[in-house]
Amino acid sequence: PPPPPPPFFQAEDGIRDGIVRLVGSEMCIRDRSDRMKYKGISLDVAYLEQQLKTKIALISTRKNKGINELKELVASYKELSTKPCLNASSIDEVYFGNLRKAFPNQLLYKLWLVITQDVNFGKTDRKNIESVEDFKTKSKTDLKRLQQKETIKRYQFINETLKKGQTIDLASAKDLRIKLDRILTHKVWGYLIFGVILLTIFQAIYIWAEAPMDFIDTSFAALSEWTKNTLPEGAFTNLLAEGIISGLGGIVIFIPQIAFLFLFISILEESGYMSRVVFLMDRIMRRFGLSGKSVVPLISGTACAIPAIMATRNIESWKERLITILVTPFTTCSARLPVYLIIIALVIPEGRILGLSYQALTLMLLYLIGFGAAVGSAWILNKILKIKSKTFFVVEMPNYKLPMLKNVALTVLEKTKAFVFGAGKIILAISIVLWFLASYGPGDNFNNADVIVTKQYAVENLTEEELQQKIASHQLEHSFIGIAGHAIEPVIRPLGYDWKIGIAIVSSFAAREVFVGTLATIYSVGSDEEETIKNRMAGEVNPILGGPLFNFASGISLLLFYAFAMQCMSTLAIVKRETNSWKWPIYQLVIKSAFAYIVALVAFQVLK
Repeated sequence: PPPPPPPFFQAEDGIRDGIVRLVGSEMCIRDRSDRMKYKGISLDVAYLEQQLKTKIALISTRKNKGINELKELVASYKELSTKPCLNASSIDEVYFGNLRKAFPNQLLYKLWLVITQDVNFGKTDRKNIESVEDFKTKSKTDLKRLQQKETIKRYQFINETLKKGQTIDLASAKDLRIKLDRILTHKVWGYLIFGVILLTIFQAIYIWAEAPMDFIDTSFAALSEWTKNTLPEGAFTNLLAEGIISGLGGIVIFIPQIAFLFLFISILEESGYMSRVVFLMDRIMRRFGLSGKSVVPLISGTACAIPAIMATRNIESWKERLITILVTPFTTCSARLPVYLIIIALVIPEGRILGLSYQALTLMLLYLIGFGAAVGSAWILNKILKIKSKTFFVVEMPNYKLPMLKNVALTVLEKTKAFVFGAGKIILAISIVLWFLASYGPGDNFNNADVIVTKQYAVENLTEEELQQKIASHQLEHSFIGIAGHAIEPVIRPLGYDWKIGIAIVSSFAAREVFVGTLATIYSVGSDEEETIKNRMAGEVNPILGGPLFNFASGISLLLFYAFAMQCMSTLAIVKRETNSWKWPIYQLVIKSAFAYIVALVAFQVLK
């Protein structure tokens, strides 16, 4: 083994800068020459040896170069200079001068460690001071300030030394990471590649999830029908078939698409590409009063707004953090995905353009609209909020790597499970309440529905099945939920919605994905047909224009309403907690709801 290294500190004058100048240190061993060349790094070895007062060996274990040189330097370690690289005692020359006089036989740096960190170096000889006022003990606060100054001085020295002794030429770099970064973070190609990746993801979500979604939809419809036909007739059977099963079917059907969404996001994060997206988007965010750090909550908001808002805690500037909190709910979260998917399937044709599905393009456009609304509102808030602040964006660029299948699978499993069970508890409770409100009602219009409907359609030759459907529809309209729906219908009628959609919108305030489950429950009450949720929604009649309720005009209106509306009470609660005030969530609720209503109104009136 090599002889023991020299003491860390041997000079009386000055304090070491913190760079260990021993042969065999990090500086000598790990700056491998072959890896430096791949990264476009070159060192001025002579300059660095002069500044650091040591010897540097550039080695490559892969090519077996520099090993003998390193051994020779280790063997001749006694020839190394022990002069300090930096005279850090200049941070307070008077104090350190008096300290040296008080302890002339001790190493200055050891004394400094004893004073600031209570390090035990054994007995310390003290010289009697003739004039006490020449040396005064500093307070803990003053010593802390000196430590901070010392640290700053060390890093200033390191930075200045590396600036002159190290050259990084990315143009000559051969490293694969550098080559990929040139393309993926390019000011033009970077955005185009990101757009293509997003479009590919949405296209795959539709194509890959189509078969399992159809299977789930048909299975729940069959299960509901089997429950009705197998179990004894009664309120409990109707609750299971029309309430619980239909309500849960409205959310389980979207598990494949949500799982695929999390799969792609996890792959992008695991591969290291997501950090490049954050860096790339920082150039845009700066123009709107945000930094690249704001992109992390905005991108993670595609999963859920709640953890995304909590992720704003790493933004130092209160103004940037507040703006990010306020605009993040515009980002399309996975809870809106069920609403988007079912409406798009109903109103957007299945054609293709340049091989791309119209439905996939519509879904991507909704994501871009949400992100654009977030950025645009951030620009407005940046002008309105008079809070002075300035921050700097720093992000670590990890190495590219192949995603670990285990990590990706666990991420998809955990996030999908959290989504399903989190939404499932809410949907189950709401489905039971909605079933009760839709299955019972006050007055003779509900209780004597069969007599009223039979008399009304006596002259028409209706089959028994058609008559039962008329009775069920009449009961639903005069049930508790029907009465409540008709009460709010005048407000939503200009948007192209009927009272059933109004009930779904109100109930979805608990969670956006409840919208589909609510409609599934409402449409299932009193229905004896084995139909899928999609078919039931497609068969609804528009009370204003006639024809299908979910046509292009009303569908686009509903999509835009959900794109902009603040409709999640959990998000409001987390905003209140993060801002420590009810003012901001109330502003969010009122302004976003009003904006969503106006946009949906304009869209329907223009497109109808």
